[in-house]
Amino acid sequence: MLAELNLEQRLILRSSPHALSKEQVPHVMWTVVASLAPAALAACWFFGLRALLVIVGTTLACVVFEYLLLRTRVDARKAMLISLDGSAVVTGILLALNLPASSPWWMIVIGAGIAMLLGKHLFGGLGQNIFNPALVARVFLLLAFPAEMTTWLYPKSGAQFAQLPNLAAENLDAVTGATPLGMIKADGLQAFLDWCASSGTNLWSMLWGNTGGSLGETSALLLLLGAGLLFWRGYISWHTPVSYIATVFVLTGIMWLVNPHYYANPVLHILSAGLFLGAFFMATDMVTSPVSAKGMVIFGIGCGVITAVIRLFGAFPEGVSFAILIMNGLTPLIDRYTKPRKFGAETLKRGEASA
Repeated sequence: MLAELNLEQRLILRSSPHALSKEQVPHVMWTVVASLAPAALAACWFFGLRALLVIVGTTLACVVFEYLLLRTRVDARKAMLISLDGSAVVTGILLALNLPASSPWWMIVIGAGIAMLLGKHLFGGLGQNIFNPALVARVFLLLAFPAEMTTWLYPKSGAQFAQLPNLAAENLDAVTGATPLGMIKADGLQAFLDWCASSGTNLWSMLWGNTGGSLGETSALLLLLGAGLLFWRGYISWHTPVSYIATVFVLTGIMWLVNPHYYANPVLHILSAGLFLGAFFMATDMVTSPVSAKGMVIFGIGCGVITAVIRLFGAFPEGVSFAILIMNGLTPLIDRYTKPRKFGAETLKRGEASA
């Protein structure tokens, strides 16, 4: 009788975590898609059909590559279900927001293939990747096709078109030029300030999005709006983005105070380029970032230091992608030294034996 009772009421041991949640992968991923929608729509508004084609093309290509790569391991039905869980769509939109509006179709396809193969499935698929797939693809494209990746279009609503005669502005489809940080890196701060004065560009233009750059640099304000949804849902915390942005602000601010005639205002560094996109949507990736609050702060500070060093002293005008990828590689080490003490565990002093 006792044996039967033990068999019926046996204790089943499983690994943690034991907490259950109604949040499933598709729900999380499609919420992230919704949070990226304001910035994506702003890109379409500023750059028109070109931006829409880049976003739709990159997203569809990522979904197709996801399905094809899954078919090598699972049946067609399961591959279709997984490829539509939203994770490939998130990667596609993030990659599109890291590309210029002038991106040719063949570069979009190559970037999507690199993101899904080298950035994701080479490591085992969703939840196993070490690096952010969209950033892996962006850095690959930047190194392989630097001309295409640095051909920036200005939005027609921007001050660059306002300088042109009405007839010229009406007949032109697009105007290309450098980003604010690119102009500072190539021509110096004074040349950039002169350009701002002649074009009417100011910090509000950078906040709203009337300057050139990648699709994700269009509107810092709308990126903040989308990030607010992720904060409200509890998918991200303040630790990584705040420590990241604050570190960039402090380091660039110190250099600006040392030599304001050579180094740009720290507010310009915060609002320009892809800092907000990287800090809120890619540095906070659940898979490739630390799990503890302390680890997240260390991760954010590391990203901020690398970004500031590249912007201030490096050959590239931007360093967000490189910074996040480098810190992705350090995430296991950060997790190892910042993991919280196990519940009920006691730290023994050296030489002290347990009872």
